[in-house]
Amino acid sequence: MKGFTRAETRFSLCGLNCALCSMHLGGYCPGCGGGAGNQSCTIAKCSLEHGGIQFCWKCSEYPCPRYKGFDDGDSFVPHRNRKQDIARAGALGLNAYLAQLEERRAILEELLAHYNDGRRKTLFNTAVYLLPLEDLRTVMASLDSRMGLSEETVKERALAAVGLLQEAADRQGISLKRNKRPKEE
Repeated sequence: MKGFTRAETRFSLCGLNCALCSMHLGGYCPGCGGGAGNQSCTIAKCSLEHGGIQFCWKCSEYPCPRYKGFDDGDSFVPHRNRKQDIARAGALGLNAYLAQLEERRAILEELLAHYNDGRRKTLFNTAVYLLPLEDLRTVMASLDSRMGLSEETVKERALAAVGLLQEAADRQGISLKRNKRPKEE
């Protein structure tokens, strides 16, 4: 959006983790308020109208009607953890939260570089976004410790990673499917 910039582009105004978005990772979007390529956004427009606040939850009007149905469906990233992520950022402090977000991003980049058979990008993105960080660490440690896995085909490595991520999701009761937006009536 023209005239809209933010210092922090990894964690959006609305509480989405831009650092884990496939569009951001692929260089197609600079993140919320990151400059050229940033898409028009009614929430960014609202921020400008309210003096350029950096996070919506710092606004006295939050949550506002712009958020009606916002978490009901996913975009390039899951929306269902948004409120929980905002609470976590508040509890940990923004810098500590961003450090964890960077650890998640490193895990996602590792999965994409070594375990993606060309069909797993969305699943890996969703898993890294939704699973607790400790579960992701356990999955990665398990993959690292598997004897001979590095010599396997990328398809076999992908199946191993998917299996471990799905097991972790099942233990947590988390669906790794993206939620489609409900049709408006």
